[in-house]
This record gives sequence, C-alpha cells and structure tokens, in this order.
Amino acid sequence: MKYFILVVIAVSAISCSSSISKNEISVETVEPPIAEKIPHETAIHDTILVDHYHWMKDKSRTNPKIIEHIEDENNYTDKVLAHTAHLQQQLYDEMVSRIPESDISVPVRIDTFFYYWKDIEGQEYSVYCRKHVGSIEEHVILDINALAEGYEYYDVQELELSPNHQYMAFSYDTTGAENYTMTIMDLTTGEYFSDSAYPVDDIEWSLDNRVLYYTTTDETGRSNKVFIHKLGETVDRDKLIYEDSDGSYYVWLYRTKDDKWMLINSGSKTSSECRIVPADDPYSEPVLVKERVQDVRYYLYSHLDSFFVITNIDGAENFKVMTCPFKDIQCSSWEEYIPARDSTQITIDIFRNYLVIYELFAGMEKIRIRDLKNNNDYYVPFQDELYSLSRASNPMFDSDTLRFSYQSFITPQTVYDLNMRDHTMVMCKQQKVNGSYEPQDFKQERVFARASDGTAIPISMVYKKETFSRDGSNPLLLEGYGAYGDLYEPYFSPSRLSLLNRGFVYAIAHVRGGGEYGRQWHEQGRLLHKRTTFTDFISCTEYLIDNGYTNPDKLVIQGGSAGGLLVGAVLNMRPELFEIAIADVPFVDVINTMLDPSLSATISEYEEWGNPEEKEYFDYIMSYCPYYTIKPQRYPHILALGGFYDPRVNYWEPMKWIAKLREKKLDSNLALLKIQFSGHMGASGRYSYLHEVALKYAFMFDILGIDF
Repeated sequence: MKYFILVVIAVSAISCSSSISKNEISVETVEPPIAEKIPHETAIHDTILVDHYHWMKDKSRTNPKIIEHIEDENNYTDKVLAHTAHLQQQLYDEMVSRIPESDISVPVRIDTFFYYWKDIEGQEYSVYCRKHVGSIEEHVILDINALAEGYEYYDVQELELSPNHQYMAFSYDTTGAENYTMTIMDLTTGEYFSDSAYPVDDIEWSLDNRVLYYTTTDETGRSNKVFIHKLGETVDRDKLIYEDSDGSYYVWLYRTKDDKWMLINSGSKTSSECRIVPADDPYSEPVLVKERVQDVRYYLYSHLDSFFVITNIDGAENFKVMTCPFKDIQCSSWEEYIPARDSTQITIDIFRNYLVIYELFAGMEKIRIRDLKNNNDYYVPFQDELYSLSRASNPMFDSDTLRFSYQSFITPQTVYDLNMRDHTMVMCKQQKVNGSYEPQDFKQERVFARASDGTAIPISMVYKKETFSRDGSNPLLLEGYGAYGDLYEPYFSPSRLSLLNRGFVYAIAHVRGGGEYGRQWHEQGRLLHKRTTFTDFISCTEYLIDNGYTNPDKLVIQGGSAGGLLVGAVLNMRPELFEIAIADVPFVDVINTMLDPSLSATISEYEEWGNPEEKEYFDYIMSYCPYYTIKPQRYPHILALGGFYDPRVNYWEPMKWIAKLREKKLDSNLALLKIQFSGHMGASGRYSYLHEVALKYAFMFDILGIDF
C-alpha cells in the first residue's frame, strides 16, 4: 500500500522575462538567433523526410554548439521581453500575496501516527512531519529545503513508510530528467542508510519491515524490472523477481490496503496484467493472475478472502467490477458484481465495510458508496454545476471515513471527510485565498460547441460578472489537451484571479481524445482519428467567437505536452483565429519522435498515435504533425517553453519548431523560445513556479495592451 505518497511537482526556476510591447520596442531592434540549416534525410516508405534542424537533437545534452544556441535563444527572449520585467514582478507579487506563505495539510492518520506537511514562509519546499496520536510533540521526518540546498532543481517522489513506521524510503531527482535515486532513513535516529539504487521508480515495503521492493528503469525511462532489497545489504545482492521485456509495458508496484498482497502490475496504454505475492512472504514466486491480452485491462483490490477486479473484459469499455476468491483467481472464476454502463466510466476504492465507486459521466465525477454488509448504495451530494474531485489519502482499511478533495473554478480546493456509516460530511480544510476574493463575484458555466460531425463538445468557463460582456470585447484564454483518455477538469487557481480580475474569460475545451465521456471519447480522438481533437478545438474557438465571448484579436490559446501538439496543429490549420499561443513543452515533432524507439515512451506511445513504420500511420501523422505542416502564412504571437532535461518531450522539439516557424511565417509577430534547465513539469519550487506563471501572463497582457 502507498502509505504516504509525496509528489512534489517538478519544474525549475525561471528568470523573470516578459513579452514585447508594440509601443516600447520594435521586433526589428533585437535580432533572433539564426539557426543553421543542415539537411538531414530520412527515407521511409515512399518519402524522403528532410529535416534542416535535426542537428539540434542531442540525447547526451553535452553538445557545446547546441547549448550555445539555447543560450542565444534564452538571451534573445530575455532582451525582447526585458521591458516587462517590472510587470512580471508586479504579477508575481500579486500572486504570492494571495496564497498563505505558511500552510499545513490536513493530518492523515496511519496506525498510531498523524502525518502531514508544512509550508514555511520564504521556503520553496515542504517540510514533512508526524505526531503520535494524542501527542503535541512534532517530529520533522523530511525537510526538502535542506536536501535541496545547492540545487536549482529538487524533486522527491515515492515517500514510503515501513509498516512499523521506523524506516522511510524515498527517491529524489536533481535535474528534472526523472532519473530518481532511492535512499532510506531511520526515522527514530534521523540517520541515512548507505543502501541506494538508481534509477528507480516505485518503492514498497514488505510486512517484515526489513525487505522492500523497487522497480528500475531502462535507458528509455521505462520501468521494467522489479527487485527486492534487504535493509543493510548492497544493491548488487538484490534479487530480480520480475522483468517485462515488452517495450510498450511499464511495471509498477502496490501493496493492497488490507496488507495481504504485493501486486506487481504491468501495463501498456491499452492492456495490463498482474502478478501477486503474499505481503508477508516477499521471497515467494510471483503468481500471474491473468495473462495479458491486447486491449484488455484489469486491476485488483484485495478484500478479506477475495479480490474485487475492475476490468474492461468482454467489451466493457468503461469498466465493470467483478469478484473472485483468493483460492481461485483465474479469470474463469470471475463473477460480475457491478455491470458496465455506456458513457459512464468507473473506478473504485475499497475498505473493510465499504466499496467506493467513482462514476465519471460528461466530465463530472460522482461518488457512490456501497455498504458491503447490506449492499445499500448512497450518492454523495454536490451542488456546483461544475466541479472536480480528487482522491485524498485513505490508507486505513478498517476506516469508516472517506477523505476526498473537491474544487471548482470558483470554489477553492476543499478537503472533506465523509462518514460512510451515517453519511455525514465534515469540511477539514479549504484552500485559503488572501485578499478580497468573493466566489459570488464570479460565474462558471458550461456551453457546447457543435463539431463538424455534429458531436456536442463541452466548454467549461469562468469569468468575473462585472467585467464580462457578451459583445466579443473580453480577452479569453482557451486551453485544451485531448489525449490518453485524460480528463481536463475545472479547477481553482489563485493565480488565475490575476486574469479574471482584468476581464479575462478562462475556458477549457473538452475535446475528443480526452476521457470526459469515457473510453469512447478517447477512441474518437486517437490513432487514425487524431485530427478530430484539433477540429473539435477549432469548433470550440469558433463558438466562443460567434457567441460574443471574445474575438480573434483577443483570443489566447495554451496547451502543454500533448496539449502543445494541439496548439501547434490548430495554428497551422486556422492561425487567423488566434492572437497569442503559449506552448508548454509542446509535443510538436511527432513524426521524428515516433520514428525513434530509443526515446522515452516512444514504443508505448504507438497505441496513442500509431507506429509510423506502418505507412497508413506515417501518412496520417504527417497530415497533422505541427513541425512538418508549418506553412508560409501569418501566425499569431507565440511563446514556447521547453525543459532541457525533459525526457518526455525533449528540448529539441520546441527548439526546432520555433526555428522553422521563424523561417516560414509571413509576419513580424513574435516567435519566442525559453528553454529552462528543468524537466517536463517546469519549476520544482512553489515560488519559482509563480515566476513562470507571471512570465506567461505578462506576455499576454503586453501583446493585448491590457492595462495593469
């Protein structure tokens, strides 16, 4: 069981830069770096791909020529945007003023301890603490600020407690490349063991408190091996108990909440399988539950003498729940417990006396509680029209309390404890917003655009009532993602108030390729249907313009990673619809990346984009790949951000994209690039992250001429 998981969002510090003012500085006064063109040819199918900027790709990240060019790009961006440094600082100060610089989480009870984190004013990272139940004496178990001293970037993952609470294992990364080193400490003495492993992914303790499991990653970053490690021994003596040789499968670990089993899961984007090991017998041979079958996924939840199985077997696209006894775990013994439903996707959590069923429909999630003693069901009531839920830590199998987090565009993140026995609900904590924030001053709504095939595409939005007019005069920031079946849910952001208070509308286009309407929504926007994601986004844009929410001169779009692919694709298709585009770590060189199986996740990504070694997929990806479909046309102002150590979307993708845009476009609008020496998620500290947000906002304000 993941007793205590720490996820510190990884993103690196960014210098205060900003956007160009049409009045104060001319683009011609600062010349962009001239990227050398060196033809590189790739022969595939009946095509010769010519890539003049292939030389920017360096997996070792040591080429002096490339590093120099990155420095030139960063310096160019800094110079062009230098006049807005004061604006960025004002925005940063404003955003910092809204958040409590000192904060504390709701304590999580695990056995006889309460665990929690604290943020301390002026410190970038959290401090993790615990107290004995009934005691006021606080024990600091991990101060990330102390560990991060001397590093520009520091991320901690997989903070795992031994069952007896004496030891803690965690992993850390100091670059953003997501190569983590495992370390172990004795919480009673504060001393670190010499035991270490690198690079690791998941970590779990066995019940004997002396043996732990961990996964390691291969050269592409894929977690593919499971080892068991005995405390105090050297890593070279660790035993390999499982290895997955399929390049599309990732391995992860989980100890069941009832502490009976260690689960060794292995899965691709569309398929999975599981092996089980008794949690009190770590050296026993893992037992396969059901052999992998293409497009079949299943996940186990241990309960007393049986398993609950959530699976899409037999065409249950949005999953159903089945059960089977421990003594006969083979698929032939599985019995249906909760049937699948069209357009309603389900996941579950398990307690001794209760089953929690999360039901997703139309991008909104409901919580259904089933009393396992009498099979009575109960739905948790929510009143907001738009909201999002997230799982909180619920580590105790015997508990009658379910903790979850709730928020909306206008409701700050709120932690609730639900008594599943009597249905009473207690608010444990609500995110504090300093200043004069009043939720009633804002309105959130959902509208629907009509796609080219007639499908209704949801758009969720929020704006300040007193500054909003349906006459097209409002600036609008539209975001989208649309990949992997992931949701893009309404969420509260204190920093977003700096936009809303100045008349912005903020909107999310829930385009196909995401998971808002279950598996079907994903299927309609992946593989040979991927272009649907982009045409859906364009339909949403046209709806917002046609219905007076904004106009093309005030419309900003933003997307990150696969959302950056979305941004790049729609800019090539309909650039006249937008004034500004911001692309965070954008996946824009799709074809070249998917032709390189040595890169992180490429093989597993075939199930999302297709394998371009097959001509049908090659031709289709080429039809939308943002890098290869750049045209001699006018483009809006563009700001692209990349991470030098990013293993998911490598730095050279936005770097090549901006170089080619400058070469091809027929306008004098800005095409700016900032490569940060961090990873996929940006800055790792909470203050440095806000500098990043301030940069983007200042860029938008300056281009749009919004008075500060």
